[in-house]
Amino acid sequence: MTPSNAEPPSAAGRHGGPRADHVDPPRLRLRRLNIVGMLVIFGPVGVLIVAFFSQTWLDVVILGAGAIAGLLGALRWSVDDLDRVAVPCLLVTAAVWFYGALFSDAAPAAFYGLTIVGPLIVSARRHRARAAVALASYVAAVGVARVVIATDDLIADLIGYVVYPTGLVLATIGLMAANRRFYELFTEVEEARDREGEIAVARERARFSSELHDIQGHTLHVVKLKIALARKLMRTDVDRAEQELREVHALVGDTITQTRELAYAQRRLNLAAELENAKNLFEAAGIRVRVVRSADVDARVDELLGQVLRETTTNILRHAQAREVRITLSETGIAIVNDGASEESPPRLRGLATLRDRLASEGGELTVEQDGAVFSTAARLPPPRVGSTVRSAVPDVRKDAR
Repeated sequence: MTPSNAEPPSAAGRHGGPRADHVDPPRLRLRRLNIVGMLVIFGPVGVLIVAFFSQTWLDVVILGAGAIAGLLGALRWSVDDLDRVAVPCLLVTAAVWFYGALFSDAAPAAFYGLTIVGPLIVSARRHRARAAVALASYVAAVGVARVVIATDDLIADLIGYVVYPTGLVLATIGLMAANRRFYELFTEVEEARDREGEIAVARERARFSSELHDIQGHTLHVVKLKIALARKLMRTDVDRAEQELREVHALVGDTITQTRELAYAQRRLNLAAELENAKNLFEAAGIRVRVVRSADVDARVDELLGQVLRETTTNILRHAQAREVRITLSETGIAIVNDGASEESPPRLRGLATLRDRLASEGGELTVEQDGAVFSTAARLPPPRVGSTVRSAVPDVRKDAR
């Protein structure tokens, strides 16, 4: 018999690493279940075997010691602590088998403890094949000694003292090997789940930092632009300068609200609002804007296209010296083209790289191209399924608005 549903000792437990009190909750619950199962199964079975096969009080004491040693080894093995009791338990159960085979007629009770402890120790060894051969050889050798010394019925004694004990030990070792492989797979699945959780956390942190960059970076560049404009207007148009400063104040308040919504996972971009915002910003910077809509925009891509427009708007204000920007909207895509790109060495646009990954996860793509001073950013997502209703995410605007 073997505790086939008990966890095998881990490498950490064998070499002084974390023990049962440091394992994750699923394993801890499984180990507690193992302990209860062993006490319920091996304890009563050991008592019945000793009571049934013992012929004298000496048999009760010796065979009982073997059963107790087997149960103790199984319990310590279930909590990764077999090494501390492995040698004493193995010596006791081996001696009990020697006594039961040569000096008593209680063979089934005599090798009961050894059948439990022996395979457990073998499964924890580095050279398991050698350990298994050594254990089986000892069990068989003691049985052969019994047959040679006191043979009443050669066939019955060979079966009872050699074939049956040795076969049971080998079968138990085989079950332990299968059991060990099962828990290795269980460990691999748990580790894979942990890695997936870590990756998910890393992705969420990257998403959060990217969106925070979108909010704060965009706002800071707009504030810088409006304050510079307000300074120019202070001497020529005080009312317009005050209006620009009021817009800066409102923009900062809106950014605080967006940051709070992001922290509580409530923020969603709106393409229509981003489009209007982009037009206002470009016009305030002296950049002509053309908005061309070739089809109604599918509402399901509203947020992603809004993110692309916001990031591209920020990049144009930061890195380009554009005179004109053309924004083209389609059912599931957007293209932004400006004529003010530097022809020397284009900047690294990390925000667009992050958006490329987001669109790829939705089955879309984001392309960035430069031809001389013309820089274009285009995002495309898969078309809606046949039969789905397309709802415009952007209110009607003139197809060629300046």
